[in-house]
Amino acid sequence: MIPTVLVDGLGFPEDPRWHEGALWFSDFGQRVVRTVGMDGRLEHVVHVAARPSGLGFMPDDSLLVVSMDDRRLLRFAAGQLTEHADLARWSVHACNDMVVSARGDAYVGHMGFDLLARPRKVVPASLLLVRPDGTVSVAADDLLFPNGVVITRDGGTLIVAETMGERLTAFAVLADGRLGKRRVFAELKGRAPDGICLDAEGAVWVADAAGKACVRVREGFVFNDTATTEKGCFACELGGPSGRTLFLCTAEGFHREAVERGTGSIDCVEVEVPSAAATH
Repeated sequence: MIPTVLVDGLGFPEDPRWHEGALWFSDFGQRVVRTVGMDGRLEHVVHVAARPSGLGFMPDDSLLVVSMDDRRLLRFAAGQLTEHADLARWSVHACNDMVVSARGDAYVGHMGFDLLARPRKVVPASLLLVRPDGTVSVAADDLLFPNGVVITRDGGTLIVAETMGERLTAFAVLADGRLGKRRVFAELKGRAPDGICLDAEGAVWVADAAGKACVRVREGFVFNDTATTEKGCFACELGGPSGRTLFLCTAEGFHREAVERGTGSIDCVEVEVPSAAATH
């Protein structure tokens, strides 16, 4: 499958979320959260000085935004951006992706090491649990760069992409929101799973940061469905009017030169199985 460009000239688009008829996304290169419609029209949502990353919506429809560099979780409501939780105690390096459950629990990943350091020393990190009242605890540890994260539509399983571990890892979500038993959902040797999204059949679309593709994965093995991109693919989301549009966040990289040249774009392609959300 070959995607088409919906919008380009972006810094580095990340963490797309389909919500209320538009695609919401962070552009951490240009330090802004935006929406884009199916017509390619961009709308400004909020500026985040320390670079926005993970996005999610609370039960009251307020927006949670991960602020990467100062390691905070922010809440945007009624035109105001406020601190929801300070994550600095639990994370030494930048925070990144996130998912918010139906009850308002936010699960936030962080890198655990300096991604730009050379030589790079990979250090395991944790997935943080932020309660609706802003209290923070460790949900799971010993993860190799926890990145994209989703919760199944029954609320019973959380799946996280371990970028440096080359795998998807699943956890049982307990009744109180804590994470229980872990298992390997899929081994993805040779790939670097980044952003992920879930479809109505329980399969996961995985943006491969080591390649120029997004692949559809069932538990235990990889399907043949692949969307091939011209640039690096770093995040994905299912949405659109029917839930069958696969949005892909692409760029030539996250280094300064690529960001400043505006190499980022959001591409899209139609797929057969809709988003899990579209079947609710």
